Amino acid sequence: MLRELYVLDTRNTDPRHNLALEEYLLRHVQPGTCILYLWQNQRTVVIGRNQHATNECRVQALEADGGQLVRRLSGGGAVYHDLGNLNFTFLTVHRDYDVEKQTQTILQAVQSLGIPAEKNGRNDLTVQGGKFSGHAYYRTGEQCYHHGTLMVAVDLAPLERYLNVSPLKLQAKGVASVRARVVNLREFRPELTMEELRQGLITAFSQVYGLPVQPLTEGDLDGEALAQGIARFSDLAWTYGDTRPLETSREALFPWGILRLDYSQRHGILTQVALWSDGLEEEFLRRVPEALQGCPRQSTAIRQRLLALPNAGEDMIESILTLLMEE
Repeated sequence: MLRELYVLDTRNTDPRHNLALEEYLLRHVQPGTCILYLWQNQRTVVIGRNQHATNECRVQALEADGGQLVRRLSGGGAVYHDLGNLNFTFLTVHRDYDVEKQTQTILQAVQSLGIPAEKNGRNDLTVQGGKFSGHAYYRTGEQCYHHGTLMVAVDLAPLERYLNVSPLKLQAKGVASVRARVVNLREFRPELTMEELRQGLITAFSQVYGLPVQPLTEGDLDGEALAQGIARFSDLAWTYGDTRPLETSREALFPWGILRLDYSQRHGILTQVALWSDGLEEEFLRRVPEALQGCPRQSTAIRQRLLALPNAGEDMIESILTLLMEE
């Protein structure tokens, strides 16, 4: 049962710092506590844990404009951040984790500002059909977080310049570009300020949970541990991963997300497997390549190995089999 609510509102706009701070809060949050972390990044593309960096982002264009590419811990798709966007993260332990209440906090805050926000689909918030907030989720041991974006006055032009969205996904949404799917909250309330939204979130956080909110500052944290996290999120090996080409590459869109599987085989045995996806089941998808290393390319053997993984959903297993067994 929750006993304490905290809010940490950083004004640092370096994405590597902010992702490291998010991970620090995740690893240190205590039972009975929920933290609302508010943060902004300056000109950044953030990719999901299992995405192929250069497939998702036109890195040269981003860096030429002074931007940065970073990889987060959670699954899901690539997003663009600038200072017209406010990010939120709810951090707590599993027994206190309540996605419905956390989402209600966001909806109540936006609605209190006179904007008719609503939940749409598995992880989007919309106004009049336009998406202003996408969400993703992460768990390690008992610690969990739920985070997302809030588009207030994002410059939409760079979305098409920096994000390389799969045509499969655009066709499924019935739009010509990612820009056509999103809206800024200022389209519905032109005078809306970031400070007003920040305060609205803090007020709604207290109201939804029925508890007072206490401030938390970076001065309360272990600076050395935070510095180690910043180094991790700055590491190019973390950001880009191993993208060496394999013999076969197949990609398709499924109801749960985009899936790309690359593999090499010898004498019917999978010798190397790489997986790239915007699916939300981060841990299952991340573990697939190692699980299939040395596996016969046979549906029964593949299925058996995948069923042993955490959060092994039948829909994702069938999708992987569809791509791997295709001739």
